[in-house]
Amino acid sequence: MSEAGFRKRLRDLSRQHENLITRKNVKIKDGNGIYERYVNPVLTAGHTPLFWRYDFDYKSNPHLMERMGINATFNAGAMEHEGRFLVFARVEGVDRKSFLAVAESPSGVDNFRFWDYPILMPETTDPDANVYDVRVVRHEDGWIYGLFCTERKDPKAPAWDTSSAVAQCGIARTKDLKNWERLPDLKTKSPQQRNVVLHPEFVSGKYALYTRPQDEFIQAGKGGGIGWGLCESMNGAVIEDEIIIDNREYHTIKEVKNGLGPAPIKTHKGWLHLAHGVRNTAAGLRYVLYVFLADLEKPHVITHRPAGYFLGPQGEERIGDVSNVTFSNGWIATKTGDVLIYYGASDTRLNVATSTVDRLLDYVLNTPEDPLRSFACVEQRYGLIRKNLELLRGPGKPFSKRRQANHQRENR
Repeated sequence: MSEAGFRKRLRDLSRQHENLITRKNVKIKDGNGIYERYVNPVLTAGHTPLFWRYDFDYKSNPHLMERMGINATFNAGAMEHEGRFLVFARVEGVDRKSFLAVAESPSGVDNFRFWDYPILMPETTDPDANVYDVRVVRHEDGWIYGLFCTERKDPKAPAWDTSSAVAQCGIARTKDLKNWERLPDLKTKSPQQRNVVLHPEFVSGKYALYTRPQDEFIQAGKGGGIGWGLCESMNGAVIEDEIIIDNREYHTIKEVKNGLGPAPIKTHKGWLHLAHGVRNTAAGLRYVLYVFLADLEKPHVITHRPAGYFLGPQGEERIGDVSNVTFSNGWIATKTGDVLIYYGASDTRLNVATSTVDRLLDYVLNTPEDPLRSFACVEQRYGLIRKNLELLRGPGKPFSKRRQANHQRENR
């Protein structure tokens, strides 16, 4: 390629990249009333800066090849900061290594641009092989914490096993989101920890964490689930005792496993939580999101559990490196009461849904809980049907002719 051709191709790539970043995102019409989905993902591999991927030097890269490709951007922590919406995305290179990077937007639904440099997360004395799925929490102690999954090769695995890993909770903190101080990994009685989330306030003068320990190391016979524990400090955090606050359940959306998503939102009715549940299907594991509410004074006590899933993969969201997955570790509640929910779609891209605190509370307070039996579930639905038919038959709400005929037949 000539140098002139090189420059032209670089201009074309830059124009295409800018068009992708600046395209307007619009709501999908006719939603379910709880939230709105959007037409486009907010982040894809293509959103990462060209200078992360290409060598712009004609002498060292005369064919303008992509030297360090990006495979996916997904599962992002999130926060509002200085009037901008920030997502802390999991970025996966074509080498399979994940890292964390910040992208910011003026709207929260489009025009996300990555900061020039990804986060160079400091290592501990036991280096991470992979870091991902950060939960970003502004704690009342004045620090901003990032809790993320750190994976290392399992030292107990035989030589032929090159896939077994040990996962733990990595911890870092910052004041400016630029300079991160790495703290020791969380220590618990479980040899594996994923999906650990820091509660944003002190509880009884201690730091409170939501965990997901391996089942056999906590409450034998309880089936595992989302845990809860307290520790004295985040610098050398140790949890001695954990309890399960949200169990896995047979024949539900969380029969295989479940874990907390982002830190809860504080509302006047309680702590609003977003979590993921996993069940088996003939096509493999299916990840969906669900919501629950916990007591304001006792955050480990759940007060409301709507049945079923809150958000599951739809359309193209089902397709990706790990298909049929929606996963969230980031949402933002604004001062005006709006809520932006960021969710990874099939471990490939990052999407957004929008709602409000009022609508989410309406959903969580007034949606019935799962009675865990088909008969009882149909009884619940019968109640809704009866109520609606009575409303349709009420004054000024006459049946259509077809509905009248059906109703007469059913009541003969």
